[in-house]
Amino acid sequence: MEPHRLEAVGETSWLIKETLAEEGPKTMRDIMGMMGKVKEMQAKMEKMQSEIADIRVEGKAGGGLVTVTVNGKGLMLGIKIDPSLFKEDDVEILEDLIVAANKDAQEKAEAIAAEKTRELTAGLPIPPGFKLPF
Repeated sequence: MEPHRLEAVGETSWLIKETLAEEGPKTMRDIMGMMGKVKEMQAKMEKMQSEIADIRVEGKAGGGLVTVTVNGKGLMLGIKIDPSLFKEDDVEILEDLIVAANKDAQEKAEAIAAEKTRELTAGLPIPPGFKLPF
């Protein structure tokens, strides 16, 4: 049997119709099982995205003189600066430390999100380099 183009989204494809005609109820159960797995995966993905958004990660720079807190999506939530850095001639150093601490926190958050994604998608036939939409 050769594959056929799919009809518009939301409609049954010709391939499914032909397969059902040839294979009968067993194939329908297989298709329904796959659809159930897709819904289950979607629910797991939504839960994971919520968990990632709730993660809080700290990034530090200047030996801990500047600390930035971000959520799992990399959004900066807070910053702590040691008062010893509040000198007029140290403004550029302070700016650099803030950027470095934020970058450190974002990289940590991205690593945590990537690990959670790997755990969730382990065993799925996802092509190398394919990025999920989150």
